[in-house]
Amino acid sequence: MTPSPASLLLEDGARLEKVASGAQWAEGPLWIPGRRALRYSDIPGDRILEYSEESGELSVHATGVGFTNGRTLDLDGTVLECSHGMRALLRDAAESAGGIREASVVVDRYGDHRLNSPNDVIVSSDGTIWFTDPSYGIKRPAEGHPGEEEYGDRYVFRLDPRTGVLAPVVIDVETPNGLALSPDESVLYVSDSSLQPCDLANPNPARPRGHAIHAYDVVEGRHAKNGRLLVEVDPGLPDGIRVDVDGRLWSSSASGVQVFSAAGEKLLDIAVPEIVANLAFGGEDGRTLYITATTSLYRIRTTTRDAAAALRSRLED
Repeated sequence: MTPSPASLLLEDGARLEKVASGAQWAEGPLWIPGRRALRYSDIPGDRILEYSEESGELSVHATGVGFTNGRTLDLDGTVLECSHGMRALLRDAAESAGGIREASVVVDRYGDHRLNSPNDVIVSSDGTIWFTDPSYGIKRPAEGHPGEEEYGDRYVFRLDPRTGVLAPVVIDVETPNGLALSPDESVLYVSDSSLQPCDLANPNPARPRGHAIHAYDVVEGRHAKNGRLLVEVDPGLPDGIRVDVDGRLWSSSASGVQVFSAAGEKLLDIAVPEIVANLAFGGEDGRTLYITATTSLYRIRTTTRDAAAALRSRLED
């Protein structure tokens, strides 16, 4: 019998393994190659955790961190991370000297208005920074500080570090959350998690409720055009998303991790015993999928790698 394409996405004998626990809500995983470690956030605990693949130990990287969430590596190897509490995109060193975290603000305003609470961030090969700005951090007490949506909505932004220009690129997704680019960076994927409103205490019945991954054509490297609903994630909703080297989308859901083709066909559903928030490829060969799920960190071996990390490696060669 010929193996199904889905079965070929996981290594022979691959099993889901819980490697760490103790978070209140685990989010924002990022593989740090130089440390051989997976860094992630415990948002309500207001701390950053780090799991060492070498030692198998979990440590506290930093506390009092401004309710950080999503993070990514910039082209220079520093860490860009989203701060709900500071309503800002921050830059941190990949390697913190003497255990001291020194984070600086990259951007915290759109014109005269403060950002809501940046949530997820990616960097394209030309160095531009794309991030989502829902309002979890100003509407949910456990994820930040109370505040108002000063520019009146929730956008996906693009920041050009060379010019300092911050511009909204996606304005039609109700609650933009996870972000990813296709392997050739011609398509931008945005997850909408508005099925569960940001303001749980005072939901607005007039606002849409969605649980889909949206796709946009990237035009001239800076415009998101021809938006379309690619796939509705069920059960639950899509939060964090990743794209592998063959263009497949790996998404969080209430059932675990769901994998879709670039055309939106479901290929695989990896069951996880806790609700999944986010995921990241890592490990020495880049083929270990790390999964942040409620209180815990899980991993499973795959046969593929992260598209953005692979592109970064080619640029460095």
